[in-house]
Amino acid sequence: MTTHGFIETNGIRLHVVEAGEGPLVLLLHGFPELWYSWRHQIPALAAAGYHVVAPDQRGFGRSDRPGSVDDYTMLHLVGDVVGLVHAFGEERATVVGHDFGAPVAWQTALLRPDVVRGVVTLSAPPRYRPPTPPLRTMRELLGGEFYVNRLEEPEADAEFDRDPRTTFRRLLFTLSGDNPANDPTPIQLVVPRDTAILDYLDEPAELPSWLDETELDVFADTFAESGFTSALDWYRALDRGWELTGAWAGATVRAPALFVGGDRDPSQVMPGAQELISALTIPKVILPGAGHWIQQERPDEITGLLLDFLAEHGRTAP
Repeated sequence: MTTHGFIETNGIRLHVVEAGEGPLVLLLHGFPELWYSWRHQIPALAAAGYHVVAPDQRGFGRSDRPGSVDDYTMLHLVGDVVGLVHAFGEERATVVGHDFGAPVAWQTALLRPDVVRGVVTLSAPPRYRPPTPPLRTMRELLGGEFYVNRLEEPEADAEFDRDPRTTFRRLLFTLSGDNPANDPTPIQLVVPRDTAILDYLDEPAELPSWLDETELDVFADTFAESGFTSALDWYRALDRGWELTGAWAGATVRAPALFVGGDRDPSQVMPGAQELISALTIPKVILPGAGHWIQQERPDEITGLLLDFLAEHGRTAP
């Protein structure tokens, strides 16, 4: 049975959805998503004998939304994960992250190896701390037109808030494997300065095969209530987070790890992404035809990969 509740941790209150009993597995969503992104995996992992917890991360959904950009650094996000593990009376967990949740999962394994039994990143390949601040670096490289730089602009809030249903319909379709523009080479997430972000995204004639109107409503209705500002603050805090994690420059993740991506995912062709994926020393799986929203687009395959990983690494200490 799936239950909803709230956990007080790290100075805030997080909405969590949980199911099952057994070793703890945390599922961390990305932007602009919710716990609901894991709706297909939660019951399957619970049925296999795991205690599955999927939070709305800080700034999202029914969780608290602190009011300062400085409240969304990687240290805050990792602190929330560690707090959740301990709040459930556990010493360690397997941490799975998708999109922006992937670096949170990876950095949790890096900063707190004692807490992470294993780590899986979906769509966003794992990377260590770069030598220069990411927002500043991409601004200089692409003249402020890279999507993360466009998302840090104050205009992004109002644009996404204006009609959340349109925002989600265009965003979920454009980055999906169902979008013909991502075959054979995914689109580049570089948005010209004279173009609104949503105007750069495709308007689908119909929803992707993996998303129905009721599911779309869950995302759109939730963000219509909460707004996008606190979720966008994750991007705005990137350089501050880079400054605060200097002590871990050169550190490596030692926990068992897995990366899963899709070959129609635009994040796979971002600057440096292919080189990063090619250089990975951890196991990796690239699903043909899959786009960015991989656990929703290909739920059975992702669930199977997670169950295989958990069977090998999810019940013992690293």
